[in-house]
Amino acid sequence: MLNKVSCGFPMVSYDAGMPEDLWSPLRAERRAKAAPLAVRVRPRTIQEIVGQRHCLGEGALLRRLIEQDALQSMIVAGPPGTGKTTLAEAIAHRTGAAVDRAHGATTGVKELREKLEIATRRLGESSRRTLLFVDEIHRLARNQQDALLEGVEAGSVVLFGATTENPTWAVAPALLSRSVVFRFQPLDEADVATVLRRALTHPEGVGIPELRVDDDAYAHFARVSDGDVRRALSALETAANAVRNDSSPRITLQLAQSALDGKIPVFDKDGDEHYDLASALIKSMRGSDPDAAVYWLARMLVSGEDPRFICRRLAIFASEDIGNADPRALQTAVACWHAVERVGMPESQLILSQCVTFLAVAAKSNAAASAIWEAMDDARDGRTVPVPFTIVDQTKRRAVRTADDGTPLAPDAGKYEYPHDRADGIGTQDYLGVSKTYYRPTERGLEAAIGEHLAQIRTLRAAAQACRVSEGNRGPLREDAQTHTPRAAHEDQP
Repeated sequence: MLNKVSCGFPMVSYDAGMPEDLWSPLRAERRAKAAPLAVRVRPRTIQEIVGQRHCLGEGALLRRLIEQDALQSMIVAGPPGTGKTTLAEAIAHRTGAAVDRAHGATTGVKELREKLEIATRRLGESSRRTLLFVDEIHRLARNQQDALLEGVEAGSVVLFGATTENPTWAVAPALLSRSVVFRFQPLDEADVATVLRRALTHPEGVGIPELRVDDDAYAHFARVSDGDVRRALSALETAANAVRNDSSPRITLQLAQSALDGKIPVFDKDGDEHYDLASALIKSMRGSDPDAAVYWLARMLVSGEDPRFICRRLAIFASEDIGNADPRALQTAVACWHAVERVGMPESQLILSQCVTFLAVAAKSNAAASAIWEAMDDARDGRTVPVPFTIVDQTKRRAVRTADDGTPLAPDAGKYEYPHDRADGIGTQDYLGVSKTYYRPTERGLEAAIGEHLAQIRTLRAAAQACRVSEGNRGPLREDAQTHTPRAAHEDQP
């Protein structure tokens, strides 16, 4: 059962499922007074909500739906303390629909089905829809989400699902396809400071009329809370309680730092942040920005990322994005990996920083990576290319006595030419059997010199193969069994 208490927001009654008595309002009022500051000063209307202008600003889609009371099922995703629950409570105050609540961590399938049955009955009896607010919807199992799907499909409930996870992964596709997804962002420092200042004058706020808060204390709360309004308000309440009985209560920067001594890293090894930070590190190095790269490295380390995961990504990057433009990159990445495993944290941050900054400023080339990607595509999907006879295993080559058409082969036919026997050490035979170029060196770093050398190799090989073709036009040679004199095979033909 819902009760509207003095601080202006609906709460689930402690006596839910029990009949009301004369003392129910008093109990509700006492619980409201004991609620945390973040709950007591929670906005009651859309106009009071601070931040999220992209969703709740004038003319925004979500704002229009709320004002027209034309709600449809939605998933609101965002970090903690960005206003998801606040929005749900504001909608509950405004909408003409009935409001019900569930929590992903505590609500089972049976309870969900009961809520849906009540909502269906209500819709049939009074044509009144039900707004079902499910907090932490990502914690519902798939069978629980499937139970919700029945009510959403039938239209008996309008779902408001709140989640701190990526809804693409955390919400069942069928449920997601029937909902509009809105994404909330962390509040900026100015918005957080605005909420904190309101809390000092709010009727249900701090409750210390003479309390003074220094500007640098506000700035500290706003900065270190990292866009989490709930955390900033909790820190303000802690600091206020520490000076509540002082003759001249004042929150200084020093007190603010004691109440909120550092950021809580936003990180989940199985969530978006894990992959987003890794992506930011790689793309910053690829873009040759060592400053950005080292910051994202620091973010990963502060968040508790496994340094070995970082090392693995650096080794891959060295080959994929630097390659032969600077072969030292892979050597540096492998040396970094070995050193990190031997030294450990926190000192390994020095090794990682050295490697990351080197990779960021190194000459870039993905020519080697592009070569193997293209070759892999051909190997998987293209026509299978047989190994040229000149480079098959020598045991097989010696055992073959005739060509494909049955004609005898001369002893030197298909002979492998050892490149080291040549003065230039370059092989001139056909090693692929088809005309195809995979490796295309860039003109960056060492690869520019490699490209020049490779161009000479390819020119020499093309000339040698053209010569062989010219000789082949005179007919394949074989050894005459009687004279052991090489002759054209067509001499035996009539």
